[in-house]
Amino acid sequence: MAALGIVYGDIGTSPIYALRECFHGSHPFPPTPDNVLGVLSLIFWALMITISIKYLLFVMSADNHGEGGILALLALLAPWRDRSRKSRVLLFIGLFGAALLYGDGAITPAISVLSAVEGLEIAAPGLKPYVLPITIAVLVLLFRFQKRGSSRIGTVFGPVMLLWFATLPILGISWIVRAPQVLTAVNPAHGADFFIHNGWHGFVVLGAVFLVVTGGEALYADMGHFGRFPIRLAWFALVLPALLLNYFGQAALILLNPGQARQPFFNLAPGWALYPLVVLATLATVIASQAVISGAFSLTRQAVQLGQFPHVHIIQTSREEIGQIYIPSVNWLLMIVTISLVLGFGSSSKLAGAYGVAVTTTMVITVVLAFFVAVGTWRWHPVAAALITTLFLTVDLSFFGANMLKIGAGGWFPLAAGGIVFAMMATWHRGREILAQRLQETREPLDHFLLRIAANPPLRVPGTAVFMVKRVPGAPPQLLHHLAHNHVLHEQVVLLTVVTREVPRVTAEKRLEVIRLEQGFSQVTVNYGFMQSPNVPVALRECELFGLKVNLDTTTYFLAHETLIPSLKRRGMMLWREKLFSFMTRNALPSTDFFRIPPERVVELGIRLEI
Repeated sequence: MAALGIVYGDIGTSPIYALRECFHGSHPFPPTPDNVLGVLSLIFWALMITISIKYLLFVMSADNHGEGGILALLALLAPWRDRSRKSRVLLFIGLFGAALLYGDGAITPAISVLSAVEGLEIAAPGLKPYVLPITIAVLVLLFRFQKRGSSRIGTVFGPVMLLWFATLPILGISWIVRAPQVLTAVNPAHGADFFIHNGWHGFVVLGAVFLVVTGGEALYADMGHFGRFPIRLAWFALVLPALLLNYFGQAALILLNPGQARQPFFNLAPGWALYPLVVLATLATVIASQAVISGAFSLTRQAVQLGQFPHVHIIQTSREEIGQIYIPSVNWLLMIVTISLVLGFGSSSKLAGAYGVAVTTTMVITVVLAFFVAVGTWRWHPVAAALITTLFLTVDLSFFGANMLKIGAGGWFPLAAGGIVFAMMATWHRGREILAQRLQETREPLDHFLLRIAANPPLRVPGTAVFMVKRVPGAPPQLLHHLAHNHVLHEQVVLLTVVTREVPRVTAEKRLEVIRLEQGFSQVTVNYGFMQSPNVPVALRECELFGLKVNLDTTTYFLAHETLIPSLKRRGMMLWREKLFSFMTRNALPSTDFFRIPPERVVELGIRLEI
């Protein structure tokens, strides 16, 4: 029930607008019987090949310890381990695919809610001026309630979507029995004839047909919350039959009444049921939007933990479910962009012109990454993996090509949004590499440092000093600055490194690595997965199990406050990227908040670095 409510909201609300766009969109086709059966055949086989076979059976097998999504898939390949050309290309396309999902995260709520509210125009044409204000009000409420967490409202998701998926086939069957000839559309020959008779114009319709599978990436991304079996069971037992019966019912309606092609979904219902259907559709689209917004939160946390994005404020909204989080900055930015899209495009039909460009690009990238997983991790024969990948890419690239024709009609927006996010992620990744190189230049080997203070012991004061250390060997700069300027050391010194592993979660048994050194020093490594949020004080308390007792009341944390200076003299990035990296560093969440360190126990030592 939970998988039904969260996972299938996006793809489950596509019947509201998908078939309509084929016959009443930016590239409409006349609703002749041959065209209707041809388009319906394309929809049927798109759902079967892209969703049932590719995602449910193939891609979902490429899990990272149960976690799905394009960044989890990228972490499975771990292209940042080496600097080969292949690894850099995989990292490039993986990050770009992830960045594009933010554009989709803004368009999905806009087109879903707007298309549902537009049903009011059929029931009462006089309400048309109120469609946009009602849509904006619904979106504002949706984003305002995000801070309460999906755990508060998740209990109603399943029942509402169950009612929705029960309504879809009822509406469809009532028209299929009046025109049963639509069932012949399962024959792929109708789709082939459609392309033969319509030529290039027939290829263009794939941009609208693709709208029926836009929720496919969400199936994979949400796998970590529910597991494969519940998602597959919900799809094959309920969602797929409900969607097919509704699409076939809409096609039957158009065959009998071609003039109803403007709003075939709402015209399926009798007049007395129209208002309840609009309310139910609005609730369903809100749920669909919730799933995409939650996915943007999860994607952001994965990017932060994997070192591809600056630290942001992450709020855990559930004590039981680690995946239920809220990120204020992402939420409000999405709200502003989503409402701007509604006002800028004005109708769901125009938004459909922008929808699909980002999703289809990400789908192509997912298949490419899955190929490398099949060959490198599953040890498939390259020829077998290539044959399966070619089959999926043939379909995906056809959708990709058709959606690229939408760029002038609004498809530029998700590409622009994805490009901005990708530039930030790529700059942050490269900037961190350069920063690590600069820090290495200033570090003293740790064994040399310990020998030096053994030969010239400084004054030792009571308590514990914790120096946060990046994954660069040697004595950290803030330790060297502290000793050089203050000429004292605490009795107990802990060099603590937080490491994000390439797995979703690290168990408590594997969380800590403690090494006792000379002169009262200890090295502590705290391991987390990319779906977990670090908590340094809790980790230090658990060090007692390893013989390292830390009194948190007398502990001082020493952090490096890095001032980055863009420079043309040293080889690094282009000047604009250096300035962008400096800007992101200044505006990132402070380490005290990200690592849950009490700010009153923190000492920051300034370090100036040219990048």
